[in-house]
Amino acid sequence: MKRLLHSCTALTLSLAFTTAAIAQEPLKELGPGEGEVSIVAWAGYIERGETDKAYDWVTDFEKKTSCKVTVKTAATSDEMVALMNEGGFDLVTASGDASLRLVAGKRVQPINTDLIPSWKTIDERLQSAPWHTVNGVHYGTPYLWGPNVLMYNTEAFKSEAPKSWKVVFEEMTLPDGKSNKGRVQAYDGPIHIADAAQYLMAHKPELGIKNPYELNEDQYKAALDLLRVQRTLVGRYWHDAMIQIDDFKNEGVVASGSWPFQVNLMKAENQPIASTFPEEGVTGWSDTTMLHAESQHPNCAYMWMEHSLSAKVQGDAAAWFGAVPSVPAACKGNALLTDEGCATNGFDNFDKIAFWRTPTTKCESQGECVPYHRWVSDYIGVIGGR
Repeated sequence: MKRLLHSCTALTLSLAFTTAAIAQEPLKELGPGEGEVSIVAWAGYIERGETDKAYDWVTDFEKKTSCKVTVKTAATSDEMVALMNEGGFDLVTASGDASLRLVAGKRVQPINTDLIPSWKTIDERLQSAPWHTVNGVHYGTPYLWGPNVLMYNTEAFKSEAPKSWKVVFEEMTLPDGKSNKGRVQAYDGPIHIADAAQYLMAHKPELGIKNPYELNEDQYKAALDLLRVQRTLVGRYWHDAMIQIDDFKNEGVVASGSWPFQVNLMKAENQPIASTFPEEGVTGWSDTTMLHAESQHPNCAYMWMEHSLSAKVQGDAAAWFGAVPSVPAACKGNALLTDEGCATNGFDNFDKIAFWRTPTTKCESQGECVPYHRWVSDYIGVIGGR
């Protein structure tokens, strides 16, 4: 409950966030490292070879900088916002549904790109992305990006990829002759409302939805109604990647929105798992490494941001998570990612992904939209059966 209250505080701040943000002064010059840096990150984002020795981009950094890395894994964007509100961390790998809340709440500080030599190597599509850039001020360095794919059990679907998100939104008989009821999952986070909205964009065009993160009252109600139908199908909502993997392996789950990370881990174990981009399109994430406004170790934090943009780290991290690197140079010559990895993970699909954003009252596609604090409270209600 404490974390929920912290999150709601940040959400309230986001409502007041319009086009302006009063930026504090970024760091002017780097000094010696402080000996440590703490990072709030998604699972699989900061690896030191403990799961697989081939994937380690922490040990070398610690040797070169003497900055000891500690990681706090967060399962949702709301948890990341709550942790950053509590403080005590230096960096966070924030998705677009958290980043602008952190800016509006003054929980992160602007960065001085002159202190990050590899900034110039970042994909031009990301350098001034609206989820980390406000009035020309940058609040972090792009890290990884990718889609929320439809993961499915190939045995249940007879090796033919499902073409539509319908398999997780509406009751139906699957190719194995069994109902999908109780065999599908949905993401345990209010941003999942956008997935429902995107589905409705294709199947109920009369609603006039132009952006799944910008919904008027009627559009929003339709999305919630669809999610209430989905509630009758879902065996368990997921937010922990490893628990979702276990559910697919041992609990009979056969279809769900997911990240490439889970798909890759299970395929590496020769599980009957695959993923697809359904015809309605996908939402996705583009994550930014952001510096806490009260970071106690800013020099080590800047060193980490520079390290995270190296082609080697970008390629290794993208290979491990099944993501796309923010540095295009990582797409070639990386043994783990391979030269085909970027294309496989969606490098050319950037414009086809509806990247996570924080919904606000003021929106571009129409006059007034339902803000994120409503998404939070109403999605809790949906999951609770209301």
